[in-house]
Amino acid sequence: MTRRLIDDLGADPVAWTGRSVEHEPGDITCEPGYILHWLEATENANPVYWDDEVARELTGGPTAPATMLSVWSRPLVWRPGRSEPDRLLVMHHLMKEAFGLPQGIVARSESVFLIPIRPGDRIARTETVREVGELRTTRLGRGRSWIIDVTYRNQLGEVVGSDAYEMFSYGGADA
Repeated sequence: MTRRLIDDLGADPVAWTGRSVEHEPGDITCEPGYILHWLEATENANPVYWDDEVARELTGGPTAPATMLSVWSRPLVWRPGRSEPDRLLVMHHLMKEAFGLPQGIVARSESVFLIPIRPGDRIARTETVREVGELRTTRLGRGRSWIIDVTYRNQLGEVVGSDAYEMFSYGGADA
């Protein structure tokens, strides 16, 4: 996937601004077992997730916590028949590779939640490069920032939410 995407996008990652990559629905369907483990791990006692009657009254039925949005669009890194690993935020990894900047951090992120995700939903994502910054030096080293917008859609094509990630990557030999 990586080599094909770079070939499709072109050699100059600065020119990727405004370009998008569409992804099939994630390998995991929204399901109660994953939700329960998330609630357990986060010690989230909100009755909307534990009491079906409260969920019906407030949200029209069972929902997943909004903070699980990206979980449902994630690919399994490996599965039979997949020739190379798949990953979330593939555009970020492509940018790092194309610029030769192996290290990276999320400098800022913002999430918007629009429609509840319910058990049985399948979530696909679109990753779009919004902006590519100039080469600059920070306390981390010489590198670049870029912003990747991720839009999530359910199986009906409805936008259920979005994430915006400002990344800073650094540490290449020529950076």
